[in-house]
Amino acid sequence: MRIFVFALLYSMSAVLAGAQPVPDLGPEIEPPSAEDFNPIPEDLPDEGGQVVIEETDPDEEKSRLDQLYADLADKDDPKTAERAAREIQAIWMESGSATVDVLMSRAGRAIQAEDHALALDLLDVVVVLRPSFAEGWNRRATVHYMREDFGKSLVDIERTLALEPRHWGALSGLAIIQRRLGFETEALGTFKRALEVNPSLENAAKAIEDLEKEAEGEPA
Repeated sequence: MRIFVFALLYSMSAVLAGAQPVPDLGPEIEPPSAEDFNPIPEDLPDEGGQVVIEETDPDEEKSRLDQLYADLADKDDPKTAERAAREIQAIWMESGSATVDVLMSRAGRAIQAEDHALALDLLDVVVVLRPSFAEGWNRRATVHYMREDFGKSLVDIERTLALEPRHWGALSGLAIIQRRLGFETEALGTFKRALEVNPSLENAAKAIEDLEKEAEGEPA
């Protein structure tokens, strides 16, 4: 993934240097939304800002996640898949730090207020305090995407996927950027990977259908 993202960044710089327009994909490609933020406590912790680590068994957590991802991929049981998706997203939000939880909540409110500069300031602190927290990198990638700073978004997506390769939100974000920059073949592969992880992603399924039609010379 690292080599691919670096190659994409290099290709992207060539595209921008050539002043080629970024295509408008229309309403079927939805940008990331701040509404995905889960409710988080609003008050700073009593420890005066110290990071509080919640002890968990890594092997037990990995086993739990593996089972949830297996449930998520079960196309024959939509209710189980939907419940698994919610549980996985809840696990993604478990930073292990009360301070980081507050910062994430405030960053969410800043995004909703379209104060992207403040959101980035808050998320910069998040990734410093908890560099192993994949969702911190993913949320910062989201803000960079909203600012159309695709290079920085790609870097943060790479970090997210290094920590959680099955993060379908980061995979979808990567595919959207690839498609916007004209890398249709790569985007198709990434959308398929996201759909493999989470078969309920309707936007990914629609994008795959459109890209396959385009590859065959049919109108999307």
